[in-house]
Amino acid sequence: MASGLRSPPTPRSSAPSPRPSAPSPRPTFDADLLRAYMKELLATTLKSATWPETKERDKVKAWIKEIGERVKKRMLEIQPREFKYIVLTQINENAGQGGRADLVCHWEDSDVVAQEVFANDSIICICVAFAVRTI
Repeated sequence: MASGLRSPPTPRSSAPSPRPSAPSPRPTFDADLLRAYMKELLATTLKSATWPETKERDKVKAWIKEIGERVKKRMLEIQPREFKYIVLTQINENAGQGGRADLVCHWEDSDVVAQEVFANDSIICICVAFAVRTI
């Protein structure tokens, strides 16, 4: 038989137990606002752009960097916290070729992607921006 030894009782706090608080609403990112900005940005930045000769290819790098930085800046203006941002910009020569792209993601309801395509007789630009909630 047991010798009658028991663990001491667990002390109980006299403070009331905390009530579970209602979850705060998840932040959302306005992808439509960003999409409209991207469309205008690509059109104004590249409206008269032509595919450069070999010795002027740095122009393409400059366009890509400018577009990416400006889209990221706008994303931070739309929702400055609780999201991480990814911007992918690609510019190719338009030689009449066809193209196809697809995107599959697994994420939270509050995560979004916005994309915009600009084309003229000389270039094709694709810009894709991701807003992924961090919290």
